[in-house]
Amino acid sequence: MSSRLTLISHAATAAVRAAAFPLDESIEDAGRNAALALADRFQAVTAAWMSPGARTAETAAALRLKPDIDAALRDIDVGRWAGRAFSDVEVSEPAAVAQWMAEPDAEPHGGESLRALLARVARWLDFAGEQRGRIVAVTHPAVIRAAIVVAIEAGPASFWHIDVAPLTLVDLRSNGRRWTLRSFGS
Repeated sequence: MSSRLTLISHAATAAVRAAAFPLDESIEDAGRNAALALADRFQAVTAAWMSPGARTAETAAALRLKPDIDAALRDIDVGRWAGRAFSDVEVSEPAAVAQWMAEPDAEPHGGESLRALLARVARWLDFAGEQRGRIVAVTHPAVIRAAIVVAIEAGPASFWHIDVAPLTLVDLRSNGRRWTLRSFGS
Protein backbone atom coordinates (compact mmCIF):
# COMPACT_ATOMS: atom_id res chain seq x y z
CA MET A 1 0.00 0.00 0.00
CA SER A 2 1.25 3.44 -0.80
CA SER A 3 0.44 7.09 -0.31
CA ARG A 4 0.83 9.90 -2.76
CA LEU A 5 1.14 13.28 -1.09
CA THR A 6 1.08 16.53 -3.02
CA LEU A 7 2.18 19.52 -1.01
CA ILE A 8 0.99 22.84 -2.44
CA SER A 9 2.56 26.13 -1.43
CA HIS A 10 -0.01 28.86 -0.89
CA ALA A 11 -0.51 31.48 -3.61
CA ALA A 12 1.48 34.70 -3.67
CA THR A 13 0.94 37.35 -0.99
CA ALA A 14 2.26 40.86 -0.45
CA ALA A 15 4.82 39.46 2.03
CA VAL A 16 6.13 37.02 -0.58
CA ARG A 17 6.55 39.84 -3.10
CA ALA A 18 8.32 42.01 -0.49
CA ALA A 19 10.61 39.18 0.71
CA ALA A 20 9.18 39.69 4.18
CA PHE A 21 8.48 37.34 7.04
CA PRO A 22 4.75 36.67 6.69
CA LEU A 23 1.82 37.63 8.80
CA ASP A 24 -1.58 36.08 8.15
CA GLU A 25 -2.21 38.08 5.01
CA SER A 26 -4.54 37.33 2.09
CA ILE A 27 -3.37 36.06 -1.26
CA GLU A 28 -3.08 38.45 -4.20
CA ASP A 29 -5.59 38.41 -7.07
CA ALA A 30 -2.97 37.10 -9.51
CA GLY A 31 -2.22 34.25 -7.11
CA ARG A 32 -5.90 33.44 -6.77
CA ASN A 33 -6.24 33.31 -10.56
CA ALA A 34 -3.18 31.07 -10.86
CA ALA A 35 -4.64 28.70 -8.24
CA LEU A 36 -7.98 28.62 -10.06
CA ALA A 37 -6.13 27.49 -13.19
CA LEU A 38 -4.77 24.47 -11.26
CA ALA A 39 -8.04 23.45 -9.62
CA ASP A 40 -8.94 20.62 -12.00
CA ARG A 41 -5.75 18.78 -11.07
CA PHE A 42 -6.94 18.16 -7.50
CA GLN A 43 -10.54 17.01 -7.78
CA ALA A 44 -9.89 13.29 -7.30
CA VAL A 45 -8.15 13.25 -3.93
CA THR A 46 -8.67 10.84 -1.07
CA ALA A 47 -8.01 13.42 1.64
CA ALA A 48 -6.96 17.05 1.90
CA TRP A 49 -5.47 19.16 4.70
CA MET A 50 -4.35 22.73 5.08
CA SER A 51 -2.58 24.98 7.49
CA PRO A 52 -4.76 27.30 9.54
CA GLY A 53 -4.79 30.84 8.23
CA ALA A 54 -6.04 33.15 5.52
CA ARG A 55 -3.46 32.51 2.80
CA THR A 56 -3.85 28.74 2.86
CA ALA A 57 -7.65 28.86 3.20
CA GLU A 58 -7.93 31.23 0.24
CA THR A 59 -5.57 29.09 -1.84
CA ALA A 60 -7.52 25.92 -0.98
CA ALA A 61 -10.79 27.64 -1.91
CA ALA A 62 -9.35 28.73 -5.27
CA LEU A 63 -8.23 25.13 -5.85
CA ARG A 64 -11.81 24.04 -5.03
CA LEU A 65 -10.58 21.90 -2.16
CA LYS A 66 -12.40 21.44 1.15
CA PRO A 67 -9.48 20.44 3.35
CA ASP A 68 -9.42 19.75 7.06
CA ILE A 69 -7.32 22.18 9.10
CA ASP A 70 -4.21 20.70 10.69
CA ALA A 71 -2.15 22.94 12.98
CA ALA A 72 0.94 20.82 12.28
CA LEU A 73 0.98 22.38 8.80
CA ARG A 74 1.19 25.95 10.15
CA ASP A 75 4.00 28.22 9.00
CA ILE A 76 7.23 28.47 10.95
CA ASP A 77 6.87 30.86 13.88
CA VAL A 78 9.39 33.66 13.36
CA GLY A 79 8.33 35.49 16.51
CA ARG A 80 9.08 39.20 16.56
CA TRP A 81 10.35 39.12 12.96
CA ALA A 82 6.85 38.47 11.58
CA GLY A 83 5.80 41.17 9.14
CA ARG A 84 9.30 42.58 8.73
CA ALA A 85 11.31 42.50 5.50
CA PHE A 86 14.13 39.97 5.61
CA SER A 87 16.57 42.63 4.42
CA ASP A 88 15.60 44.93 7.31
CA VAL A 89 16.14 42.17 9.87
CA GLU A 90 19.43 41.25 8.23
CA VAL A 91 20.64 44.86 8.60
CA SER A 92 19.31 45.45 12.13
CA GLU A 93 20.17 42.00 13.55
CA PRO A 94 22.92 40.45 11.42
CA ALA A 95 24.27 38.23 14.20
CA ALA A 96 20.79 36.92 15.01
CA VAL A 97 20.07 36.09 11.35
CA ALA A 98 23.45 34.37 11.00
CA GLN A 99 22.82 32.37 14.16
CA TRP A 100 19.33 31.36 13.01
CA MET A 101 20.67 30.10 9.69
CA ALA A 102 23.73 28.35 11.16
CA GLU A 103 22.31 26.73 14.29
CA PRO A 104 19.25 24.48 13.88
CA ASP A 105 18.25 24.99 17.53
CA ALA A 106 18.50 28.80 17.45
CA GLU A 107 15.42 30.92 18.18
CA PRO A 108 16.78 34.49 18.07
CA HIS A 109 13.37 35.82 16.97
CA GLY A 110 11.62 34.24 19.97
CA GLY A 111 9.68 31.83 17.77
CA GLU A 112 10.32 28.31 16.53
CA SER A 113 13.72 26.80 15.77
CA LEU A 114 14.47 25.05 12.50
CA ARG A 115 14.94 21.77 14.37
CA ALA A 116 11.50 22.16 15.98
CA LEU A 117 9.95 22.81 12.56
CA LEU A 118 11.66 19.73 11.11
CA ALA A 119 10.45 17.57 14.01
CA ARG A 120 6.88 18.87 13.67
CA VAL A 121 6.83 18.20 9.94
CA ALA A 122 8.39 14.74 10.42
CA ARG A 123 5.57 13.83 12.83
CA TRP A 124 3.01 15.06 10.32
CA LEU A 125 4.63 13.02 7.55
CA ASP A 126 4.41 9.94 9.79
CA PHE A 127 0.67 10.62 10.09
CA ALA A 128 0.30 11.28 6.34
CA GLY A 129 2.23 8.09 5.56
CA GLU A 130 -0.46 6.08 7.34
CA GLN A 131 -3.09 7.43 4.92
CA ARG A 132 -3.75 5.64 1.66
CA GLY A 133 -4.48 7.09 -1.73
CA ARG A 134 -3.91 10.55 -3.14
CA ILE A 135 -3.64 13.20 -0.45
CA VAL A 136 -3.09 16.93 -0.74
CA ALA A 137 -1.89 19.52 1.75
CA VAL A 138 -1.97 23.29 1.21
CA THR A 139 0.72 24.83 3.38
CA HIS A 140 3.69 27.20 3.47
CA PRO A 141 7.09 27.27 1.78
CA ALA A 142 8.93 26.63 5.07
CA VAL A 143 6.81 23.55 5.80
CA ILE A 144 7.36 22.22 2.28
CA ARG A 145 11.10 22.81 2.53
CA ALA A 146 11.09 20.94 5.84
CA ALA A 147 9.10 18.06 4.30
CA ILE A 148 11.66 17.71 1.52
CA VAL A 149 14.54 17.71 4.02
CA VAL A 150 12.79 15.03 6.10
CA ALA A 151 11.79 12.92 3.08
CA ILE A 152 15.28 12.77 1.60
CA GLU A 153 16.90 12.47 5.05
CA ALA A 154 19.09 15.52 4.49
CA GLY A 155 20.71 17.56 7.23
CA PRO A 156 19.05 20.69 8.65
CA ALA A 157 21.41 23.00 6.72
CA SER A 158 19.83 21.71 3.48
CA PHE A 159 16.66 23.60 4.40
CA TRP A 160 18.34 26.87 3.40
CA HIS A 161 19.17 25.52 -0.09
CA ILE A 162 15.59 24.83 -1.17
CA ASP A 163 13.46 27.55 -2.75
CA VAL A 164 9.69 27.08 -2.77
CA ALA A 165 7.76 29.64 -4.80
CA PRO A 166 4.02 30.33 -4.55
CA LEU A 167 1.92 27.44 -5.86
CA THR A 168 4.88 25.09 -6.00
CA LEU A 169 3.75 21.46 -6.12
CA VAL A 170 5.87 18.82 -4.40
CA ASP A 171 4.94 15.19 -4.93
CA LEU A 172 6.08 12.74 -2.26
CA ARG A 173 5.40 9.00 -2.19
CA SER A 174 5.37 6.69 0.81
CA ASN A 175 5.47 2.93 0.91
CA GLY A 176 4.51 3.04 4.59
CA ARG A 177 8.15 2.93 5.73
CA ARG A 178 9.80 5.87 4.00
CA TRP A 179 9.11 8.85 1.81
CA THR A 180 10.62 9.60 -1.58
CA LEU A 181 10.63 12.86 -3.52
CA ARG A 182 8.98 12.17 -6.83
CA SER A 183 8.71 15.65 -8.33
CA PHE A 184 9.09 19.32 -7.53
CA GLY A 185 7.66 22.08 -9.69
CA SER A 186 4.82 24.45 -10.37
